[in-house]
Amino acid sequence: MQEHEVRRGSVQSIDRAVAILRCFDARTSDLGISDLARATGLSTSTVHRLLLAMQENGLIRQTAHRRYAIGPLVVQLAHSGGVPTGLRDAAMPVLRALRDESEETAAVHELLPSGQRVVLDQVESRHQLRRTYTEFGIPVPLPLGAPGKVLLAFSPSERQAEVLAAPLPRVLPQTITDPVVLAAQLAEIRAKGFARSMSERTSGIRSVAAPVFDFSGQVVGCLSISGPELRMPAERLEELGELIVPAAWSVSELLGATQADRDLCLTRAGSR
Repeated sequence: MQEHEVRRGSVQSIDRAVAILRCFDARTSDLGISDLARATGLSTSTVHRLLLAMQENGLIRQTAHRRYAIGPLVVQLAHSGGVPTGLRDAAMPVLRALRDESEETAAVHELLPSGQRVVLDQVESRHQLRRTYTEFGIPVPLPLGAPGKVLLAFSPSERQAEVLAAPLPRVLPQTITDPVVLAAQLAEIRAKGFARSMSERTSGIRSVAAPVFDFSGQVVGCLSISGPELRMPAERLEELGELIVPAAWSVSELLGATQADRDLCLTRAGSR
């Protein structure tokens, strides 16, 4: 057998093993061979062969009545500290890289169940004149600023409708208070993958933000880059938007999100 055929067979086995692992969740913590065959579309003999190999490597364990569950190695990896367990931990290395590349302040924001957001942490610009967050943990309404707008844009359409139906507070002259204008911006944000703020929440500060998703496919937070408006013309914001989208997605992947999760979230957010 040629080398490329061996490599292709090995990759196929990995793909199939991953497909088996994806079958397990909180509702289906143990499954039989027939269950796994139906869920993956593989033959029962193929599933049985893969399960034996996965069991030897700790990826799968056998339970009662010839059923199978997630193995000890997966649990050990999840609790080893090598896998980030929260939004802040997953975001911090990415924020440092964003700060270094953009030379502006990068921050991570969390979406609260109340429909507000908070700043979790930041990596400050090295410029003497820079954006510095001081209100850590203080809830901020979603429509305000690029982080709030991007979180709202990727929230379920029902939440968007509630926000757009309520009065939109004006904190600065540039704050968006027209629900028609804001709704159009939310649609543009979903299309581009990031939001912009032109000194809409903090005077003299412009920013971009991109969403972060978790394993459930829900938007849970966002990353932002912000700085003084004298260094942030419109074209620079577009450049930073292109930079922050893949950075935010890398955090999403660390939290267990998949592209299918993101697409489903986008569908729910844009179904108004």
